Amino acid sequence: MSRPARSRRSAATPRPARPAAAPRSALRLVGRRGRGRARERVAPLSDHPSHWTRPHVRTIAIASGKGGVGKSNLAANLAVALGELGARVLLLDADIAQANLDLLLGVNPRFDLQHVLAGDKSLEEIVVQGGKGVSLVPASSGVPELAELDDYRLECLIRGLGNLEADVDLILIDAASGTSRPVLTFCLAADEVAIVTTPEMPAFSDAYAMIKLLQQRGLQRAPRLVVNAAGSPEEAEEVAHRLRLVARRFLKLEPELWGYVPFDAAVPRAVRRQEPVVSAFPRSPAAVAYRALAAQLWATNADPLSPLPSVVEKLEA
Repeated sequence: MSRPARSRRSAATPRPARPAAAPRSALRLVGRRGRGRARERVAPLSDHPSHWTRPHVRTIAIASGKGGVGKSNLAANLAVALGELGARVLLLDADIAQANLDLLLGVNPRFDLQHVLAGDKSLEEIVVQGGKGVSLVPASSGVPELAELDDYRLECLIRGLGNLEADVDLILIDAASGTSRPVLTFCLAADEVAIVTTPEMPAFSDAYAMIKLLQQRGLQRAPRLVVNAAGSPEEAEEVAHRLRLVARRFLKLEPELWGYVPFDAAVPRAVRRQEPVVSAFPRSPAAVAYRALAAQLWATNADPLSPLPSVVEKLEA
């Protein structure tokens, strides 16, 4: 007699349903530690950049249409001079692929924005002290692939600054030279933009091109001008006047002159010493000019919308 066929368990008894998997945490800009097959760290939803906000403290982007006009020197010395006045300054080196603020401030950061963008560190973990009251977010040097970040990572970086603003009075962004998309993004994210130029015609022309592109991208408030390496207050005023006339005629904007920094041999000497000129040669004409700019900026910090008075007359005295 044939034996009855065994019924398969799957046919007789349904398998118990698997418990529903817990929802995965949203990705962070920082998601792992270490190298190789390091286990990904699960972050709370609040750590996702979509839950971050852009900085609420006054943010000033320093930019230039071309390189070699003294933009980074202005950012570094302005930050140090503000620190001397009691301000707490967060200085972002936004020239992500060709950074040099660490050299100008004489610091040697172990980690930088390259590690943040790779997911190995957070912004809080790479900040270094660049002097009294100055916190530096250092960037990389010689990493060309970082020069063109996508919009998502740029926005994450800008919003990440908001996580550092608890003990900060001002944020200074030292943008890269030129008119690349990241530069324009940083400028448009700031409350104010300072354009650095020199009396030379190429720098003047590129400064106008920068202002024009910013307006086309939605800049509402006219940028402020800083004329570097000027021979005299009159020369700085003439450069600003010519740029103002062109911008008024073709862009309907009135860029105002914030101030000028005179040509001073002490500046390259301080660079070679890897010190800000306000610290290395505090009585030099350039150091006096940087401090005057910082004093005007700090005086209006309580009301960021108030115009910055030109410091040309003060420097003349």
